[in-house]
Formats: sequence, structure tokens, C-alpha cells
Amino acid sequence: MELKEQIYDFIRAECYDPLVLASTHGKPLVINFANLDKFAPEIGEKLLESPEEYIALFEEVVEDFDLPKVPAIQFRNLPKNVDIRIRNLRVSNLEKFITVDGVVKIASDVKPRIYMTLHECQECGNVFEQEQRGSAIVKPFVCPNCGRREGSKLVEKKMYDSRWLTVGEPFEITTGEKPGELKVFLRKELTTPDLQRKSDPGNRIIITGILKELPRKLGHQDSTQTDIYLEANYVEPAEEDIEDITISKDDEGKILALSKDPDVVMKLVRSMAPSIYGNDEIKEAVLMQLFGGVPMEHPDGTRIRGDIHILLVGDPATAKSQLLKLTSRILPRSKYVSGKGVSGAGLISTVRKDEFTGGWVLEAGALVLCNHGLLAIDEFEKMAMEDIVSMHEALEQGTVSIAKASIVATLPAQTTVLAGANPKLGRFNIYTPISEQITVPTTIMSRFDLKFVLRDVPNPEMDEKLVSHVLKLRSHPEEIITDIDHVLLRKYVVYARRNVRNVKLGDDALAEFKRFFVEMRGKYTEDDQIVPITFRQFEGLMRIAQASAKVHLRDYTTKEDADRAIKLMQVSLRQLGFDPEMGKLDIDRVESSVSGGQRSKMKILMDLIERMEKDSGAQDGIPMEDLEAQAEEEGIQNWSDMVQKMINEGVLYKPRSGFIKKI
Repeated sequence: MELKEQIYDFIRAECYDPLVLASTHGKPLVINFANLDKFAPEIGEKLLESPEEYIALFEEVVEDFDLPKVPAIQFRNLPKNVDIRIRNLRVSNLEKFITVDGVVKIASDVKPRIYMTLHECQECGNVFEQEQRGSAIVKPFVCPNCGRREGSKLVEKKMYDSRWLTVGEPFEITTGEKPGELKVFLRKELTTPDLQRKSDPGNRIIITGILKELPRKLGHQDSTQTDIYLEANYVEPAEEDIEDITISKDDEGKILALSKDPDVVMKLVRSMAPSIYGNDEIKEAVLMQLFGGVPMEHPDGTRIRGDIHILLVGDPATAKSQLLKLTSRILPRSKYVSGKGVSGAGLISTVRKDEFTGGWVLEAGALVLCNHGLLAIDEFEKMAMEDIVSMHEALEQGTVSIAKASIVATLPAQTTVLAGANPKLGRFNIYTPISEQITVPTTIMSRFDLKFVLRDVPNPEMDEKLVSHVLKLRSHPEEIITDIDHVLLRKYVVYARRNVRNVKLGDDALAEFKRFFVEMRGKYTEDDQIVPITFRQFEGLMRIAQASAKVHLRDYTTKEDADRAIKLMQVSLRQLGFDPEMGKLDIDRVESSVSGGQRSKMKILMDLIERMEKDSGAQDGIPMEDLEAQAEEEGIQNWSDMVQKMINEGVLYKPRSGFIKKI
């Protein structure tokens, strides 16, 4: 049997209804390669080896059917042996049919491309075609009818829509390696508005196509070194966006029933990371983060974010990294990165010269790629200071502004950040402010709504439960049963984020917030100058309450939501904001380089220096040993550390060795 007859029989038997549907609606016919390989394995093998020839053959066969419009032919689900990592592409793969999995890093605009020109010979009047393959229009050398070498006139151009992508290897397969990159060429049916959205930067896609070479130029000559690119035949999302995840009627019924369960929050908490024992309050906070608050824009243009940012600081072996990884798998468009391997450009965005177009292009960073998703940053404290500082705008405003080369742009980065950090000395010290234990600017620290400590404190009762859980996990993992399976948990979060977009703050919740905030602020005294809570935490409370309402699929908050937000905020403040020396909550221990207790002692120290300078009449400062004696009389033990801090802040200076003076 001839090849064309075999292809005809295959389409008639396996693809006729989809073919008619595709022709009627002006869509391409997408063929499952597995079906072709089963029906006619020899054709499947030849298609992989000579894709251009056999795709053209399929198109010829389709023309034999009596259809209103001949659809394009696309193939999906190629065999695993032609699913190749970008870094592993070689000369042997050229002109072969392959599959590549990657994250879109750069995408050009959709632009028309000339693929055919029609020319009229000025000598004989013959109209003939000239195929256009390169970047410049090639004029015909000779008329095929009369043989005249010059004098043809361009009378028509045939064009199709086209787009260039740069895809990089996915995050999870590039640990310790430089991720490979590949140029991808899309045309015609692959540039529709729907597919354009799915192939925008940040999306992970699976591309079926033909690997081709792209000659390089050295002046006016071709280089011996060539580039490669993938001419796409079919593109599909590798991971679904929130709007693309399919939730069936059965799923919706389960979600609605679960939302009415009074214990829904704890069921979701227990199902989030079942392999991690305990830390339910931290898991509950992360659950609220997944659902998120509601962004708000005031009439004057001021925007208040809805994303809830969380920082986890903890001892080794407290499952921080595992919690970050598991959380990043729940929400679509989410990534896990390590702080020691990420740069400011990789996190935010950068501008670089494009080899193909010659112009400057914008390359999106992780915060932009995870827009409307979650970015989990492990080993946050290992990031370079300038890279951490570059996150300011994204964390608060949800945007990233770029002004480099010829590109000035503001990119959306409404990304929820879950960060994990390790203390400098390995273990967390409750007597030392967090700012002295991790190298993170206080301005960035204040952007995190909730901050928690995971401590490894020996406790016979807890240790026994933990060991039993780990042993059970190792020996009988099937016995670790969750209330909600991972698929339904993911769909529950997506359903809530998709359907509960606006949550109003109820009167009962507002009254509870007001009572809590005023009561906490009422503990402030002029003597110790310790501020227990600020308006930044007040805004965080409202975001958490809105997230709690979303868990219950409500569009308004209740006292229960307010109580949950207050509980989580109190846990966060107690863990990092409690000053054991003063016996009070001090927000400056969390969000400032100087705690309220230290500030109070610094004021005493400053008054002491001022008085000693006045009494001695010294113009060149006072001796440090005299200050030490006076400070100890006032009960200030760590006076030298405070003096150094005030020198760093520009309040004091050393006029000469061993002396200190007020500026």
C-alpha cells in the first residue's frame, strides 16, 4: 500500500471527525502521534526522521477530502526518546522531529513575515513566484519563462503572522547547572491571541517542532559556526494557569461542600504538607498566603497590595526547604529558587542584546515570571545585598520598573513571596534581634506580613511523636492519609482565587481589629519607647482576614476571620518581637536595626555623653573609660555595642583614639 493511501486510511479511521470540526472552525488538525504510531508505525518512524516531507504529505492527503477549508496539520505526544533537553541538542537532531520542554524567557511581538513574493517579467509579462526564506527579500535572478535575467517587477507579497521566543530549561532541572536556551519560531496558527497569551514570558510550554540551523554572518560572509532554532509545529502549556485549570462539576460540588465544613481550615492545613510533622500555625499562615488578600487602589492612584509575604527563619533540619518546595507546587505559575544561586537580574528583569533581531530585548526575572503565582526563595540570607534591595518595588507595589538601554517599561509582578533564611550562627537566638541574625535590610524585612521561627528545641514528648511520624513515613508511606488529596487541594485554592475576587471587610471584623490594635498600641510608654505594633501590621491583618474569608468562599470577613488573623499575627510577633529583657512586645526587634529597649538605653547614653561633655568642658570628646564607668552605674552593660551603632548611624564620632564625641 502506498504511503498516501495509508495516511488517507489513518485520517479516515482515526481523525475524520476532528478533521471536519477543524475545517469548519478554521482550526488546525492536531494528531496524537501515539495513535499514528499504533496504526502505521512505519509512517510514524519516517515522520520523526523527515518531518518536513511527511507533514507536507499529510497536507496533500487532507486536500483530497471534500472540506470547506484545508486545516494545518500539527502533531502532539511524540515518543519519549525524542523529548530532548535543550542542553543535549546536537547536530544529529537537525531536521528531525523533536519535543522540547521550557519556560518562555523572551517573546517578541507578533509580526507579519513575507514567505512568498510574486513577480511580473517586464519582457514577456509572465507572473511567477519567488520563495522567501531569509531575513531580506531575495529578487528573482531570471524569468523562468523567457530567461531574462533582470527587469521583473514585484506585484504581490504573501505573508503570515510570526513570532520568536527564547525558552530556557525549567527551574527544577537546572540545579547546579547553567540552564540551556533555545530560540523558537512560531508562525500562522501558533500566533493566535489565545496561543500568544499561553506563550508569553513566564509560561512553561511543551513545543513539538523541527530543529533547524540558522547561519551566522561574519560581515558579508557566512560563518562556519551556526546557531540552531526550533521551528514549532505544535505548542501546549506544560503547566496550567489559574484560568486554564479545569474544574469539573464534580470537583465544584466537593469544593462547595468542603467550604461549608466548620473544620475546613485545619483539613486544608493537614493536607498541605503531610510529610512535615507539626508547625500547624506556620502551615496555617502559608495556607492564608496561598489564598491571598484583595488588592485595592485608592482614587488618588495609591495601590495597596493583596499578596501576603511570609519569612521563615529557623534552625537546621526544621523542614524549611521542604515546606517551601511543597508550597510552590500548589499554586500555578509558582517557582522554587535558592538564594545562593539567584541574582538581581534573575530575580527582577534585565535587558540584553538579541542576536537575531539586533535590538535590545527585555528578559523577565523570576518575580515577573511568577506573576499571580508564588515565588519560594530558599536561603534568602545568602543573596547579595544589592539583589535583595532590588526586590523593594515588587514586594510592595507588585511591579518591576526597568529603564535600561532603549527600554523603559513597568512589568507586572503581583507575586507572593515565601522566603526561608538561616541565622548567622546556625541556630536562632531569642535574645538577639532578628536584624543581627540575618543579613536582610530592615526595609525589606518590614515588607513581610508574617515572620516565623522554626526552632529545634529538645522535648522528649514532641521528639517521640516526631520520630514515630518519620519512621511511619519511611516504612509505611501509604498510611499517611490526608483529609484532602493534593489535586483537590490545588483545585480548591484555584477555585477560591478565581471566584472570590473581592472580599469586603465586615463590621464585626473591623471592630475586632480596632480593639486589638488600640489595645496593643496602648501598651506604649514614653519611658521605654517600645512600640508593640504599627500600621503595617494592621494592613497585614486585613489581608490575612480576607484570605480566611476566601478559604470559606465568602465575599465578606467575619469575626472568625479577624480572630484567625490576630492569632497568626500574635504568634509572629511573640516569636520575633518579644524583648526578654523588657518583657514586652517590641516591633522594632523585627523591623528595625535598633529595638525599642536599645533605643531607650541609647537615649540614656546620649544624655550621659552630653552631660559629661558639658561638665568637663572638653572640646575634643570624653575618654571611653570614663563613659564605661558612668554607663555601668546606669546599668547599661552592652554600652560599647550601642556606641558603635550610634557611630554607624552618624550620631557620634571618634575625634581621636580612645575618645568619643557627640556630633
